Amino acid sequence: MKILVANLGSTSLKWRLFEFSDAAVTLLHKGGFERVTDYSKAIEDCLTQLTEAGAIANESELAAVGFKTVIAKDVTGCVRLDEPVLQAMADYNGLAPAHNPPYITGIRLFAQRIPKVPLVGLFETAFYQFAPEAMMRYAVPDSWHAIGVRRWGFHGASHKFIAERSAELLGRQDVARRAQNLYVDHGQSPVEGPPLRVISCHLGGSSSITGILNGVAIGNSLGMSPQSGLPHNNRVGDLDAEALPYVVKTLGLSIEEAQRQFAKEGGLKGLSGGFSNDVRDIQEAAAKGNAQAKLAIDVFVSEARRWIGGYFLQLNGADALVFTAGIGENRAELRAAICANLDQLGIVLDAEKNAATRATETVISAPESRVKVMVIPTNEELVVARETRRLLASSR
Repeated sequence: MKILVANLGSTSLKWRLFEFSDAAVTLLHKGGFERVTDYSKAIEDCLTQLTEAGAIANESELAAVGFKTVIAKDVTGCVRLDEPVLQAMADYNGLAPAHNPPYITGIRLFAQRIPKVPLVGLFETAFYQFAPEAMMRYAVPDSWHAIGVRRWGFHGASHKFIAERSAELLGRQDVARRAQNLYVDHGQSPVEGPPLRVISCHLGGSSSITGILNGVAIGNSLGMSPQSGLPHNNRVGDLDAEALPYVVKTLGLSIEEAQRQFAKEGGLKGLSGGFSNDVRDIQEAAAKGNAQAKLAIDVFVSEARRWIGGYFLQLNGADALVFTAGIGENRAELRAAICANLDQLGIVLDAEKNAATRATETVISAPESRVKVMVIPTNEELVVARETRRLLASSR
């Protein structure tokens, strides 16, 4: 079975092709295009590359195309992407304006180009379906909650991969099985050992932190939209609800312009005074004495620690603290700052291991650390492919 996973951005198309056999999964091909202006051509060029590379003879070999879809009204989980689901995504375009519109466009173009191949979406909200209600509610009137004003959580594919892989690395196959089968049996797989408590830090251009108990999420720092939680590269992160009307009135902005600034000029870019949205540039400037760049780093670290601390308390401690995604896997200085002075909580880094680790599976905590601090490169596309395969198998 060959499953293509397509990652659609506002100006990009990236893909990975996986082949599943009875006992293994193999990455057959990966590629991508940036600065895409014609998605139809990009899709055609993708299929051409797959054919010329010998990964497929033709598109009829594709069992499905899977997508890491973000959010839809009244829809979550792993589902076939039919027209009602696409309309449900469109209903929430305002919550994910950088994500939903390009996905909807791309999915429809894939459907036109390969109409006989099933299209499947694994929604980023899926991993939080089983979180305690108290962790996912806002203190709003029932009428607001009824129309979707609640914490949804995102980066679900990444955090689900961390739930599975961290359990395997910690020798907890029972928990790994529960995480793997989560969308099949809703977290009912038996856990045979003591509770496994993991705090997963997906830190990158978009960042979030998730608490995971026995392979199941208890919550996520992202809330109703990807605008929330930690500061992102351009997006503001958590913000008081009164900030929007105050800014509109005081600066004379339209709501639309204020929203644009929240999404395009906030986050690390806003904190650094517009200097950059790239943490590498910001770290370099901070090291040279740029006060605003230093502030951007300090705020990011402080917010990460705040969310880690919250889940540490909810979980009654942690067995593992995991760093993943672009910043988490590659920026040793930020990992060190986030973990600094936490020895009383049982978190102690090995400075040399941390400094030497970039994008490899490694335990970077010291031997005396009660909490294992780990770097685990994420693999969201593999999670999408696995869940797409399970959906196809269940519908036969």
